Amino acid sequence: MITTSRLRPLLDSGRIVVAPGAPDALTARLVQQAGFPAVYMTGFGATATRLGMPDIGLMSQTEMTGHARDMVRAVDIPVIADADTGYGGPSNIHRTVREYVQAGVAAIHLEDQVAPKRCGQMAGIRLIDANENVRRLRCAIEARGQDDLLIIGRTDALPAAGMDEAVRRAHLYQDAGVDLVFVDGIKTPAEVEAVAKRVKGPKVVSLVDGTPAAALTVDDLQAMDFSVVFYAVTALFASVNAVSRALTGLRRAGTTAGLEQGMASYADFTAVVGLDFHQSLDNRWGT
Repeated sequence: MITTSRLRPLLDSGRIVVAPGAPDALTARLVQQAGFPAVYMTGFGATATRLGMPDIGLMSQTEMTGHARDMVRAVDIPVIADADTGYGGPSNIHRTVREYVQAGVAAIHLEDQVAPKRCGQMAGIRLIDANENVRRLRCAIEARGQDDLLIIGRTDALPAAGMDEAVRRAHLYQDAGVDLVFVDGIKTPAEVEAVAKRVKGPKVVSLVDGTPAAALTVDDLQAMDFSVVFYAVTALFASVNAVSRALTGLRRAGTTAGLEQGMASYADFTAVVGLDFHQSLDNRWGT
């Protein structure tokens, strides 16, 4: 299991931490295999892979923390996890933080939406009072205690109330003592640049495929002084398209012949899931 302390040195290095989103433990292994320094456990992806449903607050705290624990076990890089709204009042937030600490997660983000929450790219987001959310974040910080879990204060005010309110809330959450702030719902390069100029200090940006903001490069974001970038849905959207094409081809042709070029080989797949290690155990200790 990865120790949570590995994320802080990455942030202190001055280089932006690129954390692609993983909807499940298998994808997290692929993120690690591709050479990324961290992985983002996306609630959007977790809801899709576990429930086959949209990210509208359907996953429980137990489901999310269990999902995070599985992902942490699967990789040797830090896991940054979505913790939604904290799943209730102060006691729920306290338990949420402690569960993520015990899962071995390196960082979580908590958002300021009214429950049930929505994906940050969706319409209809409703915000809780900013000062109430400050109290909730301070509760989370207290719950962390001396454990090395980073707390990210996320605001969804940009699509719901505009840039000025998003920036105001980001400053409030910084003053509350969070380690990083995260303005979600960004769609354009101009919005990325506005957050970069108006919110100083450690901060997160999430680029969503299909939006104009996704054209920005990691070097662009580094120059804007972002600390972490999430590519939350890249792997999820790519895998959905690849699986759909393969199944459509099978249904049409009645055979998988000709589909192999778009697939992993058996050997490649077993390398991803670490079969050699388990075969070695069996060879040495099995009957």
